[in-house]
Amino acid sequence: MENQIIMPNYAHSILNTITSILKYYNVETSHNSLKSLDEKLNKKYKNVVLIILDGMGEHILNKISPQGYFRKKQIDCITSVYPSTTTAALTTYYSGKTPYETGWIAWSQYFKEYGRAIDMLSHKESYKGESINGARINVFEKIVNYTPIFEKIEKSSLNVKAYEVMPSYSDRRSKRSIQADSIEEIVENIEMLCKNPDEKFILAYSDNPDGLLHKYGTASQEVANFVKETELKIKEMCEKLGEDTIVIISADHGHKEIEKAYSILDYPEIQECLILPASLESRVLAFWVKEEMKSVFEERFRNAFGDEFLLMTKDEFLNKDFLGYGKKHPKIDDFIGNYIALSTKGSIIRLETYLAEGKNVKKSTHCGLTKEEMEVPVIVINENERN
Repeated sequence: MENQIIMPNYAHSILNTITSILKYYNVETSHNSLKSLDEKLNKKYKNVVLIILDGMGEHILNKISPQGYFRKKQIDCITSVYPSTTTAALTTYYSGKTPYETGWIAWSQYFKEYGRAIDMLSHKESYKGESINGARINVFEKIVNYTPIFEKIEKSSLNVKAYEVMPSYSDRRSKRSIQADSIEEIVENIEMLCKNPDEKFILAYSDNPDGLLHKYGTASQEVANFVKETELKIKEMCEKLGEDTIVIISADHGHKEIEKAYSILDYPEIQECLILPASLESRVLAFWVKEEMKSVFEERFRNAFGDEFLLMTKDEFLNKDFLGYGKKHPKIDDFIGNYIALSTKGSIIRLETYLAEGKNVKKSTHCGLTKEEMEVPVIVINENERN
C-alpha cells in the first residue's frame, strides 16, 4: 500500500467539492459536482460553511483519529488536484477551476516577464526572497488573476453574503474577509457569523496541520494533538449551530514523510543539459532542457532518479490531464518547461542555484503522487448529525 500512485481524479476531487457549493448557489460552471455532497446540500440552508484544514489528508486523519468525530461524519474520500500542493489546490477552492485553467500550479513558477522564478503565495523572488514591488506589470493582477468564488456566489445569489475567514498574512479574496490565526479564532468567527440573520457562505482556512506536519512530521505528537483538539472544537461548535447550518470539512492535500533529499547542484551532468534552473517544487520539478540534449537528459535523469521520480515530457504530462482540463491558461507552457518530474516515493530534489541555497528540508511535505498526499476526506455535519 505504501507509495501507491494515485492519479488526480477530476470527476471525484476537491474541484468537485467546490463545484457542488457553486451549483448550490446557482453559479454556472462547466465542471461536475460531487454527488455525495450534492445529496447533503438537498435543502435550503441559511449558512453553508466550508472549513479547509491544510494538509489533513485521508491518511493523516485515519492514523490519528480512526474512530473520531471527523471519521464518523465522513461521507467521501476524494483526490486533490495535481500537483497536490496548497498553491494549486487552494486556488481550485478559491476559483472553482482546475490548475490547467488558473495557471496556479506550484510554489515557485518561472515568469519570463520578470526573468525570475516567483513564489506564488508570497509574491517574492524564489531564490533570494526579494520583493518584486516596483515591476512595471503586476503578474498577479494581469496574468494569473481569476474571479474568486465569493464574487461569483454573490453575483448569482443576490441574497447571499460570501465570507472568508483566513490567516492575517493571507491575500484577501473576498470583500467580506475576517482574520483568524488559530482554530479557536476560526470557530469563534464562524459562530458569530452564523448568528447573523443573513443567508451566507463561509469559507474558513486553517494553515495547520500543514505547518506542524512540515516541522514535526506525520507521526508527531504535535500533529496528533492538533487534529484531536480541532475535532473537539469543531464538534462543540457544530452542537451550538442550528438546523439552518451545514458544515463541510475537507483539506487541500495530504502529507508524505521525506526519506531522501537531493540537491540538483550535485548532478553537474544534469545541470549541463539545462537552460534555466528547475522550478515548481521539490516533489514536482519543471525542467527547461536544451533541444540537442533531450535524449541525454532523459537518460541521465532516469539513471539518477528513475526509481523515485516519474519523468515526462511536457506533452506527455498535459495529455494525461494531470492539471485537469478546461480552457488552457496561456502561461501553462511557460510554467512547466519541456520536461516535468513527479515524485512517486519519499524523495525530494531541492531547488537551488549557486547564488542561493534551497529551502530547508522538512520532516514531511506534499506535491507528489502517493496516496498519502493525494487523498483527502470530505466530512459533513448537518442538522441530523450534530452528535
